[in-house]
Amino acid sequence: MRDVAALAGVSLKTVSRVVNGETTVAPELVEKVNKAATRLAYRHNLSASNLRRGSSRTGVIGALLQDVSNSFSASLLRSLEDAARTRHDVVLTASLDEEADREHILVADLVSRRVDGLIMMPASTDQTYLEADLRAGLRVVFVDREPHGVVADCVLVDNVPGAVAGTTHLIEHGHRRIAYLADLDTIETARQRQRGFEQALGAGGIELDQDLLVTGLRSSGAAREATLELFDGTHAPPTALFCGRNTVTIGAARALRELDLSHTVALVGFDDFPLADLLDPALSVVRQDVARLGREAARQLYARIDGDTSPAQRRIVSPTLVVRGSGEIRPPAPQH
Repeated sequence: MRDVAALAGVSLKTVSRVVNGETTVAPELVEKVNKAATRLAYRHNLSASNLRRGSSRTGVIGALLQDVSNSFSASLLRSLEDAARTRHDVVLTASLDEEADREHILVADLVSRRVDGLIMMPASTDQTYLEADLRAGLRVVFVDREPHGVVADCVLVDNVPGAVAGTTHLIEHGHRRIAYLADLDTIETARQRQRGFEQALGAGGIELDQDLLVTGLRSSGAAREATLELFDGTHAPPTALFCGRNTVTIGAARALRELDLSHTVALVGFDDFPLADLLDPALSVVRQDVARLGREAARQLYARIDGDTSPAQRRIVSPTLVVRGSGEIRPPAPQH
């Protein structure tokens, strides 16, 4: 900083104010400092600044999501990054892949790096291991899934009504044999969506057929295989599919295309994904407002970082049914 000050012909205090983003510095001085910093390849050391001020801030937040290669997690991460950028913070992120042990290891790693806060989509079913860190001042906001064993802020999707809306849409278009394909039933959100599916069937006077209930599908490939099996001729095939996750929907859509049933069997997926509107027919989905999820989680986390000590908040974001064509296909007329 002394080198920058000397080259720019300003005081050390002026350099400090510029690199720390203070807005009271005259524009011409800001320009001089920035030019000198660029010429000298100077990079501001945030950790050193915080130590000098006696601040515990690191300017880093952690984000533990399920799979950052999935469009849901990727969109959520982008929303978090946008919020962090306004604070001149960075985000350290990792994928949990539904592995509880991985979650424990990554949380410990991020805590040891002194992140200012943590946003997480937990893989474990019990987060009591966080109690000591929470007592020590760790700020945590859960997103997409509720905390269990600890009291903490969370931002959730209203999964049951969303699944009810998607399934009811198929029922209203005349379907009685509707298959449900989903991820692991150990996942909280998957269980909620299955509950919504079953509630809609019950409300429509339709008995649940266990042969049409397929869970444990961890990839689009597994979903494709499961869909092909539903139409292999060993039992009465469904006339519609309701899929509980975007990767499952992608696999089901591929299978229907292979079987030349894309315009014959109705399909509704929970969660949108890129290019879903370009399929033939375009895919009807129950869309989650992922950007809002991220904004709400980041807003709550930064409120805690800034000193908010109010009771834990539980915020619910409602999904919406997006009608595009695949969910409006009616079943074939009964044969007489």
